[in-house]
Amino acid sequence: MTRQLHLGVFIYPGGHHIAAWRHPNMRAERITELDYYIEAGQLAERGKFDLFFVGDALNAREREGRVVGEIAINNLDPVSVISAVGSVTQHLGLVATLSTTYNEPASIAAKFATLDHLSGGRAGWNVVTTLDDKAALNFSRDQAMEKSLRYERAASFVDAVTALWDSWEDGAAPQSNGRIRAPDYRSSFFSVEGPLGMPRPPQGWPVLVQAGGSPPGRDFAARIGEAIFTAQGKLSEAQAFRADIHARMVARGRDPKSVKIMPGLSPIIGDTETSARRREEEFAELAHPSVGVWMLTEMTKFRLYDHPLDAPLPTRDIRAFNPALGQNALGLLERAEREPMTIRNAARIMVRSRVHQSFVGTPDQLADHMTQWLHEGGSDGFNILPPLFPDDLALFVDHVVPALQKRGVFRRDYTGPTLRDHLGLSRPPGRPSTRT
Repeated sequence: MTRQLHLGVFIYPGGHHIAAWRHPNMRAERITELDYYIEAGQLAERGKFDLFFVGDALNAREREGRVVGEIAINNLDPVSVISAVGSVTQHLGLVATLSTTYNEPASIAAKFATLDHLSGGRAGWNVVTTLDDKAALNFSRDQAMEKSLRYERAASFVDAVTALWDSWEDGAAPQSNGRIRAPDYRSSFFSVEGPLGMPRPPQGWPVLVQAGGSPPGRDFAARIGEAIFTAQGKLSEAQAFRADIHARMVARGRDPKSVKIMPGLSPIIGDTETSARRREEEFAELAHPSVGVWMLTEMTKFRLYDHPLDAPLPTRDIRAFNPALGQNALGLLERAEREPMTIRNAARIMVRSRVHQSFVGTPDQLADHMTQWLHEGGSDGFNILPPLFPDDLALFVDHVVPALQKRGVFRRDYTGPTLRDHLGLSRPPGRPSTRT
């Protein structure tokens, strides 16, 4: 059977274009309304998407008392959003982002076990570590935890959570005589005796999603990831990333087939390539260049406000100022070192897709592009980042999904009830019974 694409949709307030909330088709007030998320979730399920993905932000993007970047708001609470979407869908996977730096294992384990039970096995946890110093200020800390320590804590955190999920024997229920075992998990970070206050989740474990880009992030993804959300703009880069993750998994004794790698993809589509380019320009005109410069400054930690817009992006100065750049920033700098790029050019890239892959063209061109990446080992699927909600998600569902189905690379219907079924992932076995 031909390999099949896996598709997620990444919901974002207004849309993934930074100025989408200013688009005439977008009512910005909708992003705090329930119907906005319900409409997006039902669209994704109509398109037979594997999953609905909600990010998280633990601080407002503000400066001097004002929201910056000309965005409307950050995401609402991700678990609340996917719980609402889960109540009006029957098959769609439900992935929420929660940080291992500012939570406790027992709380996370209970949230996702509850969601998995109530949704019939559709939950997934996007495991993040949170690097923003401003987020730390909301949690009684002066700055973010050092990177290597964040990942050590995250690994221990996931071990504690999975031990809690496994603390009930498979099939044990409150009214049965099934065995319940305290996990008694201890590390330098956590002490969790348990057991969890509910039966083992239907999927065994909700699907573990990760977004590793840096070397420590890739190691962590290879250690725990079952679906990986990543950012590569070129097929060769995506092939290299996928090969690297697979090699790291093999080194850890994991089967590379037990992970699905899904780069972000932000498509602008039109009936013709010309009309798609016109839509791209319409979006670009909605955002002032200063917005992209602000985004660049936030990502690189290097102040670019005072530089002329048409000056070359100062990659050497940025590297010298901040040697510990994240993978997204490094990717942009490497691109600027390969090809001429002004600060204006870089700002426009940031405004368009926040360094994720962007595509402009017709539905058939996009379907060909996605199929090529699948067949040539660039990805196992994509996390779709529509520039404008709900319009661009509806365009994708109505025009790109049929084109993918025609090529035989995407399902025509769901074949199982759980997120693990959609992704082709096995169910983790529970701990061996101690019953005699």
